[in-house]
Amino acid sequence: MVDTVREIERKYEATAGARELPPLPDLTGVEGVTAVIDQGTALLDAVYYDTAGRRLAADGITLRRRTGGEDAGWHLKLPVAAGVRDEVRAPLGEDIPRRLTALVRSRTRDAELAPVVRIRSERDVHQLLGTDGEPVAEVSVDRVTAERPETGATAQWAEVEAELSPGGDPALLDAVEAALTGAGLRRSAAGSKLARALEETDEKAGKKAKDGKKTKNGKDGKSSKSGKDGKDGKKKSAGKKKTADNKPAKPPKPAARPAGDVVLDYVRKQITALIELDPAVRRDQPDAVHQMRVASRRLRSTFRSYRAVLDRTRTDPLSGELRWLAGELGVDRDREVLTERIHAGLGELERPLLLGPVRGRLRIWSTARRTGSRRRVVALLDGRRYLTLLDDLDDVLAHPPLRPAADRPAEPVLRKAVDRQYRRFAGHLQETFDLAPGPDRDTAIHETRKAAKRTRYAAEVARPVLGREAKDVTSLMREVQDLLGDYQDGVVARAALREIAVQAQAAGEPSFTYGILYAREEARAAELRDRLPRLSRKHL
Repeated sequence: MVDTVREIERKYEATAGARELPPLPDLTGVEGVTAVIDQGTALLDAVYYDTAGRRLAADGITLRRRTGGEDAGWHLKLPVAAGVRDEVRAPLGEDIPRRLTALVRSRTRDAELAPVVRIRSERDVHQLLGTDGEPVAEVSVDRVTAERPETGATAQWAEVEAELSPGGDPALLDAVEAALTGAGLRRSAAGSKLARALEETDEKAGKKAKDGKKTKNGKDGKSSKSGKDGKDGKKKSAGKKKTADNKPAKPPKPAARPAGDVVLDYVRKQITALIELDPAVRRDQPDAVHQMRVASRRLRSTFRSYRAVLDRTRTDPLSGELRWLAGELGVDRDREVLTERIHAGLGELERPLLLGPVRGRLRIWSTARRTGSRRRVVALLDGRRYLTLLDDLDDVLAHPPLRPAADRPAEPVLRKAVDRQYRRFAGHLQETFDLAPGPDRDTAIHETRKAAKRTRYAAEVARPVLGREAKDVTSLMREVQDLLGDYQDGVVARAALREIAVQAQAAGEPSFTYGILYAREEARAAELRDRLPRLSRKHL
């Protein structure tokens, strides 16, 4: 059995120069706290796992096997926001549960997970009760001993941890923090016990793992923020330049950056999104599949729009794989969108127009298309093809396939790419006006929508350099994309309604209601076609 708990907590340490933690203040004076119950002392013993290159730690993820306390077991903590993590739990066992290894596979790939540090804590627990007598938070004093199994190095420290109870108001932690800092504590510099343990048990400050530093979304031994000169894609300097009056020079304007740096920044952001969304897709989190699909489309569009910057001999094969990934992810997403659209249409009809078991028939139709889709997506994420794609994307960042234009100032290079995509979009749009309503025009409108999407993503890349100009293009293309997306959804909905009507008729059910929905979709399509010329005259 695996369950998930949303963890909202903050850690505190003694102020600089203090050797020991100050005594805890009386927290019954905190607004919303009516009593503090001493829960006694718990002895916790946790072994943390990671790859040799600390791939999980680099992304703020912790995986541990812990005994002692009320929640003994395997714990995987995935960052959500500052001070917020989702803790995925599994029962105790000697081996790491497969469900947990799957949730970190986008980071670990084929690397082995092994113990990296053991942390033992003597925890004094204080439960805070609210006005209704129910727990609202827990404040603990931890005396910690950390040990590195491979070196035997140890570290000891004490800290205070304040954790909100499930469903509690985060504002309570602000009030608790005011009391703790007023008593001589400060926010911990380390984000977790593991981060502090690794830092303090390293043989020397700043030492990197022997198999290479793991940077965000990179493989061990490689940097995912590589540029032509290595670590972060930017030229290194011996120090900050100073002006004649010995004041630090102002940083260069964004437009002075090379085009390659700007494009790689965007590519890196989308690769990061792909990898970070992987666990959310596996956990069936809302909108995760859609967002992962969008990230893959943005990457593919960037490779296509910025061929002057990135060598297409490297990026074209990746574009093909990204198209495959988006297509596989989109099967169930498209079904969900279509089902919701038809359900909404049914909700707009008056009861006398609902003849037969229309909602039941729609449910049967939708379920038939969902069968196995969840298993298929998970199998895809575990598959060699997908993991190889992630490795290849890492390699693009580690060894960017830059062309000569990457060295040029970003502004003219990026403007040219956006203008080119915009002209292509305008050409597709004109084609839709030249065609009579029908299947050919429907196809042309779909192609126009895809061209608008490519133009939007090209402008997103250029926004740090082109500013408001790129923002305006992005907004316009989003408006066009939404309109044409609505139209395309209607095209697909009409085909689905005809299919459902045939199934209903074969089962001896009335098909009248599906005909009404079909007619309404046709009317909606005509309305959208009329809006498109007005939109083009207004903006294009």
